[in-house]
Amino acid sequence: MRQRLTVSTGYGVAEIQVGEASDLVGKTLGQSSLREKDISALTLHRGTQVIPNPNAQHVLEAGDRLLCFGKLEEMRSMIPSRRKRSRKLKKLPKEPIHDVPPGG
Repeated sequence: MRQRLTVSTGYGVAEIQVGEASDLVGKTLGQSSLREKDISALTLHRGTQVIPNPNAQHVLEAGDRLLCFGKLEEMRSMIPSRRKRSRKLKKLPKEPIHDVPPGG
């Protein structure tokens, strides 16, 4: 027997990281609205523990990783946007650091 993964256009498998600030923290999988977004959790990784086919009563914690199958656009929308780092510019000193001899 050969196993195959047939994926329709727009659907795929992705890992979703549950971050500290995620609104998923403290919610059960059933409360997470993943099913409403057409996303199914295949496995739940918590530390070294792997829970295959987790049920709707599993409470999500910060640091959990969910291996999911579903709409790729919906899963991408769950990734928080990164804040752009502001450049830190150093102010030049008012006085020269060292004297440069004339012509040199």
